[in-house]
Order: sequence, then structure tokens, then C-alpha cells
Amino acid sequence: MARDNLNDLVAFVTVAREQSFTRAAAQLGVSQSALSHTMRSLETKMGVRLLTRTTRSVSPTEIGEQLLASLAPKFDDIYSELAALHDKKEHPAGTIRISATDFAIETILWPKLSLLMRTYPDINIEFVNDYGLTDIVEKRYDAGVRLGGQLASGMISARIGPDMRFLVVGSPDYFAGKTLPTSPQDLLKHQCINLRLPVHGGFYVWEFEKDGREVTARVEGQIVFHSIFQIVKAAVAGFGLSHVPEELAAPYLKSGELISVMEEWTPYWEGLHIYYPNRRGSSKAFSLVLEALRYRD
Repeated sequence: MARDNLNDLVAFVTVAREQSFTRAAAQLGVSQSALSHTMRSLETKMGVRLLTRTTRSVSPTEIGEQLLASLAPKFDDIYSELAALHDKKEHPAGTIRISATDFAIETILWPKLSLLMRTYPDINIEFVNDYGLTDIVEKRYDAGVRLGGQLASGMISARIGPDMRFLVVGSPDYFAGKTLPTSPQDLLKHQCINLRLPVHGGFYVWEFEKDGREVTARVEGQIVFHSIFQIVKAAVAGFGLSHVPEELAAPYLKSGELISVMEEWTPYWEGLHIYYPNRRGSSKAFSLVLEALRYRD
């Protein structure tokens, strides 16, 4: 294939990833009709069908998936190298997309990176609130944030926070007239506030450990949220028990609005880490983000 057809391949990768001519055209700065014509022309030249089109969606065919898997990482590497060269020649710039929970964004990412962006106004950061343990390569995020024990394989990582633990807490009003839980089994007798995870629509499973014994609990209750911040507020309001990071519960524990139970079952876990594919390390802007987030005792 002639070199002037590389633009057509870039267009194909964009359409296949976005699965939308509308979004792909906006990214490429062309009209939808021109992009559709480019895809039909590319398929004609290659002699194979690359995309399946319906009135509402577009998706790669089996051959298209194979071509996407081969081309996309190569183009990403090229873009990363070009961005790195630009950084070296000019100044730190570019957009960094980070997948993390709202708790990590609120307590670590935003406090540290807001200061960085004031110093480097050409660095743009997109914070993606995500509880789904998303594949950051597939979604084209630059980095993700998880607890140390949940890191995806094949990634480079750096610690950005101290060891942390999750506490079981409830309000004095909720506990009035009730027996305090002392083990994970006791939670079945209580109203608990659940966190819905996007993966398969399931609930977050509460995890505990005591004397080297690991136990999980699937709890039930009247309320389900998709954010940890609403969960702790509902616990303060007396709607049941919640399982939340100690840092989030600390102000309410100090004020007496929440009571912590089962603390012998709540060990410290390895703290939050930022992780990323190797190709991101060449960007000066990304290096500055890493340095700003790096945890120091």
C-alpha cells in the first residue's frame, strides 16, 4: 500500500476505536460523509470489508479487529514519540487522561495535579471517574489508579499514597438498640449500604482479614450508590453500615457522627498506585504528572 494511504489507515483506526463516524469525524476534523467515503475507498483498495455498518452503529469486522489490533499500538507509539520530541523542543504540553475512582481523584489527584497545572498551563488533564477496573490500553487512557494489590499485569507503576484501610462505620442513631457487629457474618443481620460496580452490574464485595484469614461479605440493604461519597453521607444519616476508606470517614468519626466497628477485621492494604504502559514514559508532560503524584513518606 502506498504511503499516501497511511492517512486512510489512521482514519480506520479512529472509526474502529470510537465505533462511531460522528465521533471519529470530530476527532479527525473532517465531515462524516468524507470519512465514510474514505472508509469505502480503503475497503475497495484492500479488497476486504473492515467495518460493519448499521443505521445506529459501526463496528470492525473480524478482519477489521485483526487490523486494528496490529495498527493501533504502532500509531500510539508514533504519537507518543512525536509528543516527546515536541516536549523536548518546546515545553511540557499535551492532554493526560487518568482513570481513577472519585475518592482517589478527590484526595490525591486533584490536590496535587491542580498545583501542577497552575505551573504548566499547557498540560491538560482529564480525570475519568471509574470503578470498573477498566483496561486503560483498550480505552486509550494514559494511566490508571488502583490499590497496589489490584495492578494490571505488564504495567509500570508508582506509589502515590500511603497504606490504607477500609472501616465499617455507622451512625449512633443506626446502632441505637442494635447489637454491634463483631465479625463479617454479623453483617448479615444489619442494613448495609452497597456500592454498584460497572463490571457486570455487581456490588462491591466487602473484604476483611484477621490473623491471616481473609473473608469476604456480600451485604444487603435498602440503598445502592455508584459513588463512595454518597455512601458515607447515607451512613451519617443513619441508613445503615458502610465500608469506606478511613480517610473519608475520619472527620465524622472525630465529630461522633460515625462509629467504627470490627476494626480487628480491617487491616491496612497496599496504598494507591498510578500505573501506565511503557510507551507513556517518554512524554515530558507525563513525567511531570508522575513526579507530582509520587508518594513520599
